[in-house]
Amino acid sequence: MHFEISVDVDAPPETVWNLLKDVERWPDMTASMDRVELLDDPFTLGSRARVHQPRLPATVWTVTAFEENRTFTWESRSTGITTTGGHEVAPAPDGRSTVRLTLDQKGPLAPLFALLAGRLIRRYVAMEAEGLKTKAEQHPTP
Repeated sequence: MHFEISVDVDAPPETVWNLLKDVERWPDMTASMDRVELLDDPFTLGSRARVHQPRLPATVWTVTAFEENRTFTWESRSTGITTTGGHEVAPAPDGRSTVRLTLDQKGPLAPLFALLAGRLIRRYVAMEAEGLKTKAEQHPTP
């Protein structure tokens, strides 16, 4: 399964990035998350976080790629499925930002999981993008 969403945000990239990398506060931005526990501080390459979401098992994510002020990718693994989530902030010429979120699932059980939970997961990713947009536009300073 592959899912991707982009949203334009009326806020500078620094504001968006600071909200995006503050993973423990994501539940303040979206109902798709109950709780996020940062297991390694600071949040950077190799950091782990446990994400609790409604209707899904708690999952530990590990940051596998990180470029400050621009992008991070993290990955979770469970029996038969590897899930990769991408988070990218790109500056727009007018000082605003574009956020791109991606989610990929691979492995022998990925097709079954996509069938059972794909619609929910896609909805959660869209909620996260919209929540980030709303929060960043309420607080336009980094």
